[in-house]
Amino acid sequence: MLKTFRIGGIHPKENKLTSQCPVTAIPVPRQVSLMLNQHIGAPANCIVKKGDTVKVGTLIAEANGFLSSNIHSPVSGTVSKIDKIANAFGIYSQAIIIDTEGDDWEEYIDRTPSLEKEITLSSNEIIQKIAQNGIVGLGGATFPTHVKLTPPKEFKPTVLIVNATECEPYLTDDHALMLESPEQIIIGCHILMKAIHVKQAYIGVENNKRDAIALLKKHAEKYPGIEIVPLRTRYPQGGEKQLIDAILHKQVANGALPVSTGAIVQNVGTAFAVYEAVQKNKPLVERIVTVTGDGVKQPGNYRIRLGMPIRELIEIAGGLPSDSAKVILGGPMMGKAVSNLDAPIPKGCSGILILNEAHAHRSETSSCIRCGKCVSACPMGLEPYLLAKLSENHLFERAEKELITACLECGCCAYSCPSNRPILDYIRIGKNAVNQIIRSRKQS
Repeated sequence: MLKTFRIGGIHPKENKLTSQCPVTAIPVPRQVSLMLNQHIGAPANCIVKKGDTVKVGTLIAEANGFLSSNIHSPVSGTVSKIDKIANAFGIYSQAIIIDTEGDDWEEYIDRTPSLEKEITLSSNEIIQKIAQNGIVGLGGATFPTHVKLTPPKEFKPTVLIVNATECEPYLTDDHALMLESPEQIIIGCHILMKAIHVKQAYIGVENNKRDAIALLKKHAEKYPGIEIVPLRTRYPQGGEKQLIDAILHKQVANGALPVSTGAIVQNVGTAFAVYEAVQKNKPLVERIVTVTGDGVKQPGNYRIRLGMPIRELIEIAGGLPSDSAKVILGGPMMGKAVSNLDAPIPKGCSGILILNEAHAHRSETSSCIRCGKCVSACPMGLEPYLLAKLSENHLFERAEKELITACLECGCCAYSCPSNRPILDYIRIGKNAVNQIIRSRKQS
């Protein structure tokens, strides 16, 4: 019987339109914009100025403290501007804009196709190299990887879990990566095991990716302690707490860190980026992005340089269909609608989803019928209808007591609601207000 998590969850239509599309490399963009805050934590400090020349892999912004991340140039060329620009959601922040000239890489980066299996570095050296190369979580959270590999001293990791579930509908960038670079992922997993001093690792893959499961199993046989775990297809299995429950049958207590169970969880794309950083000296300058949607002419999995405009990638995929109503960064469940197509693609972007009017339009809402479907669907065991009502009425202190901050914002509640109520919208508003209250309480 396939493993899965125990509480809540749904099975939305998968719509994996690009599951059989191999990774396609696209031309280097004419210009890129690198936001200094494209990771969780403090924005990086810019260390270049207008007029500076850079190569692919040149360090252009340094991590600002422990919870921050380095940023490297994904192109060669000239720094044309350092200014505030709007991100995909219309929020302005500092960025470095580079005009592309040629495609010259830093000499220290190994661009040969050779597979580097031998891991010669110590745990500390591995973590240092991951930090130097600006690796962050590529599942969407963008938590600096070196920070995650150094948990508080009171917690001792005992196992590594690699998240290859890709449970979000439409997205297939991780699937394409697993088919293209399975052994590099396995070596990256081995590197992460050495970094946190564990002997056992599990790579969780949902059973709708049987070709990837077979390929990873074939390569994992050569590396002791790495097990491929097929999982039942279920959303949101990619959540850290849900994945730990599915694989280890342990539940993370509300408010506790996932490492309290002994597990460190990393995304499969992050494992590959770690391989490239440690074995090839390659910073995080590119990634795979799925461009998809029912009307997209050339949907696919594209390897792109970070910082290229969203609009430019959409044009490569055939342009916006005439009936386009909404563009989403990420998947339909946890992604967010784009308000600025000229914004750059950041490190954490796994997909661009283009929805037509039929799929983007919200159905008419009606009164809550007290059916409890949102409660049954919640993977955190919360009462979404109550949290939404408390938020709607600005009862934020009560919402805090009802554990609104534990919400994953996965959208299972809204998806399962027969009254089409905007449950998640209200919860997000309430969660943000409660987090502000908690921060002000700590500062006083």
